[in-house]
Amino acid sequence: MEATLPVLDAKTAALKRRSIRRYRKDPVPEGLLREILEAALRAPSAWNLQPWRIVVVRDPATKRALREAAFGQAHVEEAPVVLVLYADLEDALAHLDEVLHPGIQGERREAQKQAIQRAFAAMGQEARKAWASGQSYILLGYLLLLLEAYGLGSVPMLGFDPERVRAILGLPSHAAIPALVALGYPAEEGYPSHRLPLERVVLWR
Repeated sequence: MEATLPVLDAKTAALKRRSIRRYRKDPVPEGLLREILEAALRAPSAWNLQPWRIVVVRDPATKRALREAAFGQAHVEEAPVVLVLYADLEDALAHLDEVLHPGIQGERREAQKQAIQRAFAAMGQEARKAWASGQSYILLGYLLLLLEAYGLGSVPMLGFDPERVRAILGLPSHAAIPALVALGYPAEEGYPSHRLPLERVVLWR
């Protein structure tokens, strides 16, 4: 499959991006979604654990159910695609050989695996879920920027009932759900960005 070139460079996408809640009916090609997701999955994570997982939802009935779980937010059902970003640290820990760099071998590899296992063994389940969610927000930032760069609108959502979302999609009970992301071709411009100035949030030492 021929690669699709992004419409915008990273800086322009960051400056232009707005949250979009109304979308055209045009379907988003699967090939384009795959290209965006493959690029977003280059996001970094501690120990390279990559605890994030994504469910791509296009089925109308599933989107309708997710809308109900998201307290009736219409764009959950009306957007062509909803991404459910969830974190499954237990799956990542159970498959450490998948995520550890192949250049790390022998005693060093075993030592790193044991260090990771010790670090999380000392955490309770809620702390583990919070840690995995924090890592997944890095992926979310990559994803939102890439969607904008490729000409798609999106809106991240934190307002939903995670228990209902888990039940709808058959996710494991230990999975954390950092966000839902509605996306598609924009049918509105959205509100212009309103951000604090650099001087308000950045300290120089």
